[in-house]
Amino acid sequence: MRAWWVREPGPIESQPLAWGERPDPQPGRRELLVSVRTCGVCRTDLHLAEGDLAPRRPNVVPGHEAVGIVSETGDGCARFRRGDRVGVAWLGGTCGSCAYCRRGNENLCLSPVFTGWDRDGGYAEQLTVSEDFAYAIPQQFSDEQAAPLLCSGIIGYRALKRAELPPGGRLGIYGFGGSAHLTAQMARHQGAQVYVMTRSESARELARELGAVFVGDAYDSPPDPLDSAMLFAPVGDLVPVALKALDRGGTLAIAGIHLSDIPPLNYSADLFYERQLRSVTANTRADGEEFWSLAAEIPLAPTTTAYPLAEADRALRDLAGGRITGAAVLRA
Repeated sequence: MRAWWVREPGPIESQPLAWGERPDPQPGRRELLVSVRTCGVCRTDLHLAEGDLAPRRPNVVPGHEAVGIVSETGDGCARFRRGDRVGVAWLGGTCGSCAYCRRGNENLCLSPVFTGWDRDGGYAEQLTVSEDFAYAIPQQFSDEQAAPLLCSGIIGYRALKRAELPPGGRLGIYGFGGSAHLTAQMARHQGAQVYVMTRSESARELARELGAVFVGDAYDSPPDPLDSAMLFAPVGDLVPVALKALDRGGTLAIAGIHLSDIPPLNYSADLFYERQLRSVTANTRADGEEFWSLAAEIPLAPTTTAYPLAEADRALRDLAGGRITGAAVLRA
């Protein structure tokens, strides 16, 4: 099969990914072999390529927003059959036995497996996935629409829960890429007022189209105190900016897996009056199932830019340069 893999992590301009032939993967017990149709391009893939996330093994294939057709099933499979359409997301496996898994917090598992980091992902013509960690895709979403929902959508949903937005509340969103523009739609569906702060003019225009009541630059102060805020840009300097914009009792959720260093915080100015700062660590499968039900109910409308699979490196360069509005998707 044709695939991309991380040859040598480094700046995306240095071409850290290699493109070529890889052996066809074979499904193990309770695994599915999936013929990939589309795969979303996530900022986590960029962090992996550039070395912000150290690869867990040599020559790993990135990509954790893959949509495809089951072409073969391993022994013991019962949930899916050949010909079914499935989605393959970031969380690819958990131990099931640690204290976190037993209490329902499998996103905090002590020995998790992540697609496109621990095991080969969707920047390829084929991949394998544990059938227990695959998702059925609602019919109303095309392959291209469904791909970014598998991470950008699910993680946005998890982050929105962590932000504890009250009904009808004011939500600030810092950075407005693939995940943020989907989260804004979920928040609006719940009756929230959405305030968007981002550096990209095209992203600001998309925020206006999606009904944001205020749109400004990343470091602008919203005109009203926020009940909750979410940080999608991987910029630690924005943490005190967002905290200062919160009303008393407000919560800031940081939605990314990587963040540059946070500057010193002033307790009185940034955290007092019970403001909260929270991280988001992956998602549980329950989060994923809840998200897909909500996505179909709304229904979510992803804004996508498509690239051929053979141009994944260009898609990542465009992502790094802020030249993508919404989410990028690779077509196999």
